[in-house]
This record gives sequence, C-alpha cells and structure tokens, in this order.
Amino acid sequence: MTEPCLMTLSEAVRHIRAGGLSPLELLESCLENIDLLEPDVKAWVTLDREGALRQAKLLSDDAIGGALRGPLHGIPVGIKDIFYTAGMRTTAGHSAMADFIPRYDSAVVERLRQAGAIILGKTATTEFALMAPAATRNPWNLAHTPGGSSSGSGAAVAARMCPVAIGSQTGGSTIRPAAYCGVVGFKPTYGRVSAFGMIPLACSTDHPGIIAREVNDLPLLLQALAGYDPRDQTSAMMPVGDYVRETEAPVTRPSIALMTGDFLETAADEIRTNVTAVADRFARAGARVEQIAPPPSFGELGKAFWTILTTEPAAYHQEALENRPGTFDPKTLEFLKKGLATPAVKYVHSLDVQRRFRRDSAVILQHYDAILVPSTNFTAPAGLDSTGDPVFNNPWSMSGNPVVGLPSGLSGQGLPMAVQLVGAAFAEGRLLALARWCERQLGFKDMPSLVSH
Repeated sequence: MTEPCLMTLSEAVRHIRAGGLSPLELLESCLENIDLLEPDVKAWVTLDREGALRQAKLLSDDAIGGALRGPLHGIPVGIKDIFYTAGMRTTAGHSAMADFIPRYDSAVVERLRQAGAIILGKTATTEFALMAPAATRNPWNLAHTPGGSSSGSGAAVAARMCPVAIGSQTGGSTIRPAAYCGVVGFKPTYGRVSAFGMIPLACSTDHPGIIAREVNDLPLLLQALAGYDPRDQTSAMMPVGDYVRETEAPVTRPSIALMTGDFLETAADEIRTNVTAVADRFARAGARVEQIAPPPSFGELGKAFWTILTTEPAAYHQEALENRPGTFDPKTLEFLKKGLATPAVKYVHSLDVQRRFRRDSAVILQHYDAILVPSTNFTAPAGLDSTGDPVFNNPWSMSGNPVVGLPSGLSGQGLPMAVQLVGAAFAEGRLLALARWCERQLGFKDMPSLVSH
C-alpha cells in the first residue's frame, strides 16, 4: 500500500472505508512528514498534534466498529489561519491576534467536523489575507514563494503534510498558491460555501476555497461544505447537488472557450505556450475548443477590483487603523490607508463594473462548458517578499464563478504551471466533471523533489 501521507483524499477515504487504513495510521504518517519537512517549508502556524491524535484514535475505534461519522471520517485537514477554530488560535497573520482563541468554529470548520474530518492545525496566511507575506516557502524550490494568501495551505498539500487544506480567495488566494505548488485548487461559486467565522477581507469577493491533490477530492469536500447558512449574509439559497455523482458523469465533446487577446499577452511566453498546448491537447481528445476575446466590461475590471479590495478591508479595519495602526505590517497599513481615502462614488462605480462582468461571464457560459485561461501570468517568483500577481484570478473572484485550477506541466526551471477552468455559477458538478476529464488528458503526476527524495 502507498505510504498514507502520499495518498490523495479520495484514496485515503476509500482505504479507511474498506478497513485497510486507520485514521490514526494516516495521521501519524502525515505528522512524520511534517516533522521532516516543516522546518524548511514553514506551512503551519499552529499544529494541534495532541488534539488531532486524540481524535484520530477515537475515529479509528469507530471505524473498527463500523461507525463512520461522515464522508470525511478520519481525514486530517489544514485550515487557513483566518477561519475561526474553537479552542485553537486564529491569528490571521496579525501580531495583535497572536494569542486570540475563538470560542466557536467557523461554518467551514463546523461542517468539516460534522463530516468526520480531523482539524490538524492552522496553515500560514499573509496578514489578513492581504500583502504582507508569511514565512512559508515553496516545496518545489525553497527559494521561491508558494503564493498567497493561502500560502501554508498550498505548501502543506504539495509537501504531502495533509491530503487537503482549506484556503480562501478574494483575488487569487486559492488558485494561485495551488498553481505555484503544483496541486489542484477549487473556488466554488460565490455564496455556495458559508463564510461565517472567516475573517473578512472584501465581502463582495470573499470565497472559502479548497486545495487538494486531484479533482476526485473536490466533490467530497464540496459535498460536506456546501449549503445555505443564515449566519452569513452572502450565503446563497441555492440547491446543493450530488457532487460526487455529478463529477463521475461521463463527458463527451465538451465545449471550451480559450480566452485570448491582450489579457493572455500579459503572461510569460512559457505560460502562453503551455495554455495553447493544453487547449490543443483537449481538442485532440475530442473537445470543441474556440478562442474568444474578453467581454466589453473586462477593460474596467482591473481598476474596479483594486478599488473594492482596498475599500472594503479598510471599512472592516477602520477602528484598528485609527487606534492601533502600529500593529499592522507596513505593507498592509499602506494598502488599507488607500481604502480609507477612496471616494464613495469610485467604489459604487466599481460595484457596477462587477455586476456587468458577472452578467457578461454568464452570457459566455451559456455557450461553453468552461472558459480556459492560465492560472498565473508567471511561475512562482523567486524570493519571499511577494506572493505573486493575482491578475489572472481576479476576474473570476469578481464574477463569483466557480473555478478549478489544474497543474499542467513544469517550466524550464522545474516549477509548476497551471490552467484554470471557469464554470457557470452554481454548476459546480458540471465543472468538476469537466475538470476530471481535463485532468486525465493532462496526466500531471509530478511531486516536489523535497517529497519524492
């Protein structure tokens, strides 16, 4: 049997259900790998070793007795350190919250526990999911960023420290670290997964996200997390599908729109070559692939995004900015001050641009199963001073459409490259089925040498 820490979520679930693997064996394998690699990778802020071991022993006994608590019984999960965890620190990468311990769980953590998952600990994030980087390093090359703001979640999954981790995305904070770290990222539709108990960044574009190692992992997580939550004012009252069944549905001659034009030209040559080769591979496998230009509203989208991303966080942090500015990292402080100075009319105009782009995206996706674009404009940058550019992710955070990011090859430097599949709103099952088909065509199986050696 494969070393348990190397198993994907879906493999581990299958072995636990069949009785060939205990939750304790899986957790101990993950902890051994953390002990080996964490001094270099620095993916974790808090590791609840004792609590996780206690829970794993209980869940192992339950499994022996045939009593599985849910679809994620015994699966260790990393939680981005902006989600409240009852009795466990939630710091948001902010010095003034270094000892903050919530009294209740966020909706995401609450639903994971209900599904039988083990909360392994809290993964590193940039300060308040903004600009100031965490200390986390990329498992593919420790001299490069893992991306952000879900830095620790991306690195932990890539380094096989846990089979899956929770991130968030307001701009590119799930898809980009997944791309840089050579794993699968998933941003469900805006409002599909409750953001209750998640420290907000910009409520107009905040999404809980998932980082895993293969597409088959995603429906298992989404099934546990999806659904209306009256505690979250952005939560959507939409029916929840049978995502596992929908993902397994056969895909024949899918229609894919490759978005080109000036948008694509901003990417590095190697990235453009890669996405073109990916589109050609999908076409040879039977997909209908057509090139499309960005819609009219796209031209204003970049400025609108940054207006929202400065204004809404500044409103949330206004009291702290006025009374405790010295507690913020200088990068965060400078960014938030711009938001305080933004005119209301500029903010309102940005919300209008967002609505128009959301409508334009919906029109495109009436004619295609997905839009195909690169996940990032460059591979993971060298150094830890920046977490990279979210320019290829921001549009879909603004539109709220579901997105799956798939690793699609290695650059000349041996760093992962990736593509995004953007689906229609609240059609996650259809998107996941297509992503599974695309994943098979891509056949990406590489692991960081840090792990494989």
